[in-house]
Amino acid sequence: MAKKLMNGKVYLVGSGIGHINYLTLRAYHLLSQAEVLIYDALIDKNLLNLVPESCLKINVGKRGGQPSTKQNKINSLIINYCLQGKQVVRLKSGDPSIFGRVNEEIKALQEANCLYELVPGISSALAAPLLTGIPLTDKEISPCFTVLTGHEPELLNWQALANIDTLVILMGTRNLEEIVNNLLNNGRSPDQPIAIIQNSGSSQERVWIGTLNSIIKQVSGLSLSPAIIIIGNVVNLRYMSSSISLPLAQKTVLITRAKEQSSQFSVLLQQQGANTIEMPALEILPPSSWEQLDLAIETLASFDWLILTSANGVNFFFQRLQELGQDIRALGNIKIAVVGQKTASCLQEYHLTPDFIPPNFIADELIDHFPESLSHQKILFPRVETGGREILVKELQKQEANVVEVPAYQSGCPETIDAQAWEALQNKQVNIITFASSKTVKNFYQLLQKALQTNSKSDILSLLDNVYIASIGPQTSKTCYELLERVDIEAQEYTLEGLTQGLIQYFS
Repeated sequence: MAKKLMNGKVYLVGSGIGHINYLTLRAYHLLSQAEVLIYDALIDKNLLNLVPESCLKINVGKRGGQPSTKQNKINSLIINYCLQGKQVVRLKSGDPSIFGRVNEEIKALQEANCLYELVPGISSALAAPLLTGIPLTDKEISPCFTVLTGHEPELLNWQALANIDTLVILMGTRNLEEIVNNLLNNGRSPDQPIAIIQNSGSSQERVWIGTLNSIIKQVSGLSLSPAIIIIGNVVNLRYMSSSISLPLAQKTVLITRAKEQSSQFSVLLQQQGANTIEMPALEILPPSSWEQLDLAIETLASFDWLILTSANGVNFFFQRLQELGQDIRALGNIKIAVVGQKTASCLQEYHLTPDFIPPNFIADELIDHFPESLSHQKILFPRVETGGREILVKELQKQEANVVEVPAYQSGCPETIDAQAWEALQNKQVNIITFASSKTVKNFYQLLQKALQTNSKSDILSLLDNVYIASIGPQTSKTCYELLERVDIEAQEYTLEGLTQGLIQYFS
């Protein structure tokens, strides 16, 4: 008798060639709802930012030459979490059905009576040649192609393979010399073109073009994995990929952001060809005490204006309002001023439109352009608990406004630097670093101090040699100059869209 099915389900998902740009929409939605993520080492680590904060993430390796979890252990992990009623995403590189050992996992799931679903991914066997400009088929010189693994070349029929027009070989770089010799020994011409594509679709992509006669010497001593090999006359048809024309193509952008922040900025940059790495540089938390904010909410009717200068301020204020059993009707006739389009957009999520947004989206402009006299106006200002700029409050008080500041949230620095970001910085793989607030600059600097175990500014600055520093606006730039001693790009419009546009203009 079959066991009763649980509510858990396993999704065997292909992540594509690595870059988040080539993830399917189905995979994106499943990741955003995952309760458990069991993933291979070769996936783009940016995909880990798509899962909920509460999702359990388990790296099982599966990278050639490095430690990996045994397949039977992986099967047990998948089944156990499924039987606990969890929504499990088993994330594999490429497509799960192409050399992904998915059959073993499916068989184990079937035996355990677990629900599962297969979600295809874009295989590097198809995507890498296309992105490099190599067509796999041509009506005259390549009416067919074969995809094979070069992991165990001794098991393959090289006499048959030598007669196929185009070969696409995965996991073959470790055995490149043996593969080449097998083809030559079975009649393939020494002048046959060959391409090796490493890290396809990312800013670290490298391509070697040669012949069967020359390629071994050409790549001697180089670390090639992960890469695919293409052998055939189609290599000579290579054209330049259209993605190269995008302004941020071949650029890796390190985005410093709040830990809880969405990946919207990443998407904007990726649409312009960039490879992005997200580095949490802020932790947003509730205030140490709700007492002052609660008291202000109890007396809301006494205020003339509510000033909100960040999306965090908006969210914490209105969430607290709801927790105290009230809604937007409690605002009555209070007018609302916000700083920044992002803050305004966040406010609109609560079905409110601000009465005033200063030009240029910066707090300093609020005083100069305030729509009425500030004298004797009672203003509620929910803000960050510590570390915020005091200039706005001082200027309001100079105008004889009665300002009531209340802590609505606090921000801190993460304990340690993100591992992927740190590895990319150490290996000089980062081309651009973006900062959207002064606090992210300060925390970034602090995280580098801790990672380098030094207080020497020169050590930090040398790590950032040849890296462009991009700032969202004047106040953030000021902090960049204080700590990093330069700013290369500053947004003209002080929004993430404006910062994106600034990068596009600089690199076009």
